[in-house]
Amino acid sequence: MEKTGEVQKEMIAAMKAKDAERKETLTLLLSALKAKAKDKKEALTDEEENAIILKEIKQAEESLAGAEKAGRADLIDMNQKRLAVLREFAPKQMSEEEIRQVITGVLQQLGIENPTPQDKGNIMKKLMPLVKGKADGGLVNQLVGRLMK
Repeated sequence: MEKTGEVQKEMIAAMKAKDAERKETLTLLLSALKAKAKDKKEALTDEEENAIILKEIKQAEESLAGAEKAGRADLIDMNQKRLAVLREFAPKQMSEEEIRQVITGVLQQLGIENPTPQDKGNIMKKLMPLVKGKADGGLVNQLVGRLMK
């Protein structure tokens, strides 16, 4: 619930500053957060808020990619600004080194010294809940893949 209040304060500040683009992005984010809380019928956890923020960021990145492909400078600019605002509220992402440390811990828990491609499913099943919302899934998959013999 912490981020919802923060987003609301920033939205009010954007309204006072007459920053329409920022206000619009914050309004959309706040709506997404409040809708999820309403569906759940209780306050969101930090993890749930982060998941919503990351989902909004992913949608904005996809929109940006589409705009770049279409050569639409107006949409590229709009989506870049939207992404900048959304990233202010994104959870801190783990570094490659931090992810490697978590992978090492999971391998120790599972008792795997030399991971093989057959172990990957087991490793990922145990690993992903530990890094969910804190690390890019593609990067995690890539780092685990590098360990395979």
